[in-house]
Amino acid sequence: MFFLRIVLMAFRSLRIHPLRTILATGGVVIGVAAVVAAMSILEGTRAQMSDRFASIGSTKLFITPGLQRDRGRTVGNVLTLKLEDADALATRCPALKNVSPQTSTGNTLLKYLGKNTYANVLGTTETYADANNYNVVDGRFIKRDDINGEGSVIVLGAKVKEELFAGRPALDEYIKVTGLLGSRAFRVIGVMEKKGNIGFTDVDRQAIIPITTAMKKLYGLDAVGVILCDAITPNQKDIDEAKFQIKKTMRQRHRIRPGQKDDFEVQAQGEFLKQFSQFQNIFAVVLYSIAGISLVVGGIGIMNIMLVAVTERTREIGVRMAMGARRGDVLRQFLVEAAVVSMLGGGFGVLLGWGMAKALQQLTRILEVSTTSSAVILALAMATVTGLISGIYPAYKASKLDPVEALRYE
Repeated sequence: MFFLRIVLMAFRSLRIHPLRTILATGGVVIGVAAVVAAMSILEGTRAQMSDRFASIGSTKLFITPGLQRDRGRTVGNVLTLKLEDADALATRCPALKNVSPQTSTGNTLLKYLGKNTYANVLGTTETYADANNYNVVDGRFIKRDDINGEGSVIVLGAKVKEELFAGRPALDEYIKVTGLLGSRAFRVIGVMEKKGNIGFTDVDRQAIIPITTAMKKLYGLDAVGVILCDAITPNQKDIDEAKFQIKKTMRQRHRIRPGQKDDFEVQAQGEFLKQFSQFQNIFAVVLYSIAGISLVVGGIGIMNIMLVAVTERTREIGVRMAMGARRGDVLRQFLVEAAVVSMLGGGFGVLLGWGMAKALQQLTRILEVSTTSSAVILALAMATVTGLISGIYPAYKASKLDPVEALRYE
């Protein structure tokens, strides 16, 4: 009952000066909102990245061109990955399967009669579908004969097919694809299932063509962008063996002498996850530092309002002490008032932070947010601790007032 009376007294005191209370809690509101928004974004991004990496597969290995440097600065990629490298890896490396060279130039214009759409046009081989557990629902996927013959055939993602053909059949129709070497007609040979994302690509907005056609007839490329492959099992020993065989084969093919640096890079999915976790930790430190500064500012505001309250209520404190209240009672009263102020600010901060995170998700259409109960509890706990720390000095000052002098105070 005593604690409840203190809380009610705290609310009554804050209601007398609402504007001052709002201004004092502003820092806490901003700080808590920053904590909730940051944790929501980080948690949502972590879940999103985990799902996307899981969609790639835990056995996936990425072979990318090495970095080209000029006077110590990175100026681009070394264009050394060839189709022949992928063929060599498939035949010489028993620790590998589903070797899939790929090249892509991002959004490309596709036309069918009077309809246009933009899609990611991916040049790859027949192993791509099996490597990504990605199935054809109508027609067929590209074959080795299409690649050897540089065939002008195309397989459409679900969204691309819908945008160009709506409910009409797409098989054996011709669409124009605009590349760096001009427009070219492609015959539709297949339509893929609705899949969503594979890794960081929305494959429903993707069109797939033979890699030889993409390189020689559409974009004029001499090298592939990346070679993807799988280790035979997700066991770390097998992944390490696969990486060893890749490096050995690639160094032999590229005639790299002992002691010379590789002109390519080999990374496993786990390494990408580790790099992402490191980036996420740095991002978290920055966001929480900003939130911490806001909470410190909020704490100063609470301390200020409590010091003013002690001065304004000096006579009240004297009356309470004269009627038998102990110094500890006065100390607890002002500490509870400080905690109530900060918890009010924390409650509004949680709502504001949740709203900010949702607004960012809607505006960017990229970020995923997830406000967990742990984020809310942590934010409110931080706000309460801030209020208690800020209220210690004002409460101590109130408890040390001399009752006689306090009664004389005008």
